[in-house]
Amino acid sequence: MDKRIRLVAVFSLLCFGVLFLQLNNLQVRQAGALQHSVHEPSTVTTSWNLPRGDIITSDGTVLAYSTKNTGGTGYVRHYTNGPLYADVTGYYDWVQQAVQFGIEDQYNSYLVQHESSVHNLGDLLTQTKGTDTVETTISAKVQAAAAAALAPYASGAVVAIDPTTGDVLAMYSKPGYDPNQLSSADGTAINKYYAQSVKSGSGLVWAPLNNGVTYNLTAPGSTFKVITTAAILDHDPSLALENVKYTAALKLPQTNLQLHNFAGEVCGGTLAVNLWKSCDTAYGQYGLQLGGTNLAAEADAFGMDKQPPIDLPSAEVSVSQFPAASTFPSNQPSLAYSAIGQENVADTVLQDALVAAGIANGGKIMAPHLMAHVLNDQGQVVASYKPSVWLNATSIATADQVRQLMLGVVTNGTAAGVFPPSLDVAAKTGTAEVGNNNCSSDWMIATGPAGAGQVPKVAVAAVLPYQPGLSCDGTGAQYAGPIVAKVLESAVGYAG
Repeated sequence: MDKRIRLVAVFSLLCFGVLFLQLNNLQVRQAGALQHSVHEPSTVTTSWNLPRGDIITSDGTVLAYSTKNTGGTGYVRHYTNGPLYADVTGYYDWVQQAVQFGIEDQYNSYLVQHESSVHNLGDLLTQTKGTDTVETTISAKVQAAAAAALAPYASGAVVAIDPTTGDVLAMYSKPGYDPNQLSSADGTAINKYYAQSVKSGSGLVWAPLNNGVTYNLTAPGSTFKVITTAAILDHDPSLALENVKYTAALKLPQTNLQLHNFAGEVCGGTLAVNLWKSCDTAYGQYGLQLGGTNLAAEADAFGMDKQPPIDLPSAEVSVSQFPAASTFPSNQPSLAYSAIGQENVADTVLQDALVAAGIANGGKIMAPHLMAHVLNDQGQVVASYKPSVWLNATSIATADQVRQLMLGVVTNGTAAGVFPPSLDVAAKTGTAEVGNNNCSSDWMIATGPAGAGQVPKVAVAAVLPYQPGLSCDGTGAQYAGPIVAKVLESAVGYAG
């Protein structure tokens, strides 16, 4: 009994000793550091005096780093090839003492100088100040391919995602900006650059300072037919067996109006053929037969009207839009147009990529993310992202059937000739006639390799909103297709 009492006494003394050491550590050794911490509201205006951690790609390219100001006071933030990665990094405003957008904002608590993490008693007595490095999921190779593919255009966006993990391999949009110009020590220069950026964007479809992948909303056009197809298989499989009448126009109920096919095309037939040929009249009819409740439920299941949980500040991530089911009974024409991704349907490039990723991943949409690891200044991992399912959009059976139909879009349909024959790709084009003068915004989503027995390594989505230089009656295959093909090929090679 005496031996047990002695052991308890020794253990209690050790616990008291640890508590005593930590109290002295906080009240004496760290008192000055805590008083001047960047998290202390009274000192936030001097945070420029402290360094910030690096932001790097998955393959080691440094995207953001800090150096001592040449004037000897404070630190200046630098962005390697800043415009290429601006959507990812965001920027740190040296003058305003604020983080703005992107990784800089989302992971600020790691990037600012702070006390090292405590893992044992030795760490408690030897804590040092340091910054952490945020390692992203971005591939420098795939990001470069995305920028090269979008180079000819003034506005557009493309994103590549690993459908099995949610890793964002590339995220790039135009018009962009140079974060270096917003992170200098010259407040006058910053304000001038900001004003110039706003002015330069006045004649463009999209604003330069917005993340075109996660923020800008555009009608998805016929890429939405992937969701409508899944709705047929999930809610009314009998529609998949119908032979839809060949026609150039669909009479819309409740009106004297008609829904016409693109370029006056006559089409119809089986579900497979209608997806391959992207037949608007057939899909308008499918929408009317499905009903608003079923179509809205499927849209919701794939993430419409929800904010994707990507690790960026919420203000940068828009909620994609699909009409409420309650609006359709009194507006049947809207139901027909919604089934083909037009009228009141709008989504982001990120959301459209997640639709393709869900089909690629057996119906499960993984949460998209940009952070892979956080490393301390000793190179040790202090945090890692753990992949998680965002939505169970549909069943494995439905996802596999839709993927098979999307393979036909590439071999027999509107995406024929876009991808190299050596790569099995499942894709869907989109041509949303919602731009100026009803000119088209051009889309494509794709995943690959998607052949029998293959596990897709990447899902890609791209859009070119209508802009000068594009044909008013251009198509998704014509404009967005080459962009998606270049990025997908690069990403498959990277993942492989």
